[in-house]
Amino acid sequence: MKRTYLGEFEELVLLTVAVLGQGAYGVAITDELDRQTGRAVSISAVHAALHRMEEKGMLSSHMGDATAERGGRRKRLFSVTALGSRTLQEVREQRNRLWDSISPQALPAFGL
Repeated sequence: MKRTYLGEFEELVLLTVAVLGQGAYGVAITDELDRQTGRAVSISAVHAALHRMEEKGMLSSHMGDATAERGGRRKRLFSVTALGSRTLQEVREQRNRLWDSISPQALPAFGL
């Protein structure tokens, strides 16, 4: 099976959806990304990434119930699919292999 490409930002968004679990929707994902990474991201960038990953089959979404804090508007909630989970695992394994291949002299500041 050919590996589906996953960019750095998409990886962060996909991981954040997994972190948030059933509470993963646009604003919550944006807030959690900012909190976890210190990286200010726009809601539109998050929505674009969510849409791309849903098209790739890495995420699924459904409309949640209406909530009072949103004036009765419903939220689109996201969850990681089996493909998304496998892709994250592949990315993690690839990164670990690369980290494990670095000699201590290559990154002396890290003291590997």
